[in-house]
Amino acid sequence: MFDAAFLATLDHLLEGATWARDRLTPFAGRHARLVMPPFEAAFVVSAAGRCVAAEDESAPDVIVHLPADAPLRLLQGIDQVMAGGRVEGNAEFATELSFVFRNLRWDAEEDLSHLIGDIAAHRLVQGAERFFGWQRQAAQNFAANFGEYLTMENPLLVSRREFSALREGIARLNADLARLETRGTALKKPL
Repeated sequence: MFDAAFLATLDHLLEGATWARDRLTPFAGRHARLVMPPFEAAFVVSAAGRCVAAEDESAPDVIVHLPADAPLRLLQGIDQVMAGGRVEGNAEFATELSFVFRNLRWDAEEDLSHLIGDIAAHRLVQGAERFFGWQRQAAQNFAANFGEYLTMENPLLVSRREFSALREGIARLNADLARLETRGTALKKPL
């Protein structure tokens, strides 16, 4: 079921991205497998540069391993998902797949315009972007305020400035101890 949903979504995204299909066309007939525990999806690149379900059980040319928390990482951006992933197999095909996955974007406004019209879709997408931007800014403000609280008002953490000063003090102490040790060994030597 996951593989069918994944392939339908991927095919829909590729339908509107001729640049991606053009990049995948040279790899027609190559097999790939996406592994995101507990799900897996195997597909083959078609001659048209689309990803279709793999009919046979042949060994994949590329296996893309994604962490199980990939859907949550997707909220932070596709780069976070790809950073947590691991790819094995044919390097050239893997690089191209990675590039396509990293740069494919869903044109929600285009899809919505077919259902509710251009103007309503544009306004809905703009409203959603403002809402999610506000949510992101609120989360960043909360994190900054909480960090300030933990370092200034209820000092459970050390600020960067204090930590740097402590680290420099320890480095000076180590240098002084090394010089003192050098002097001590020089004084111990018999004349």
